[in-house]
Amino acid sequence: VAGIRIKGKDCFSVQYHPEASPGPHDAEYLFDQFIESLKKSKMVKA
Repeated sequence: VAGIRIKGKDCFSVQYHPEASPGPHDAEYLFDQFIESLKKSKMVKA
């Protein structure tokens, strides 16, 4: 797994290797963070 996060910015990225075969629950926390990011962005623009 490789990943980056930029301090002070609301962005992140990850890459999984196919041979590691992560399942949907292994990355669930990333989707949770993404959804929270969208909610915060929507609140700021509203």
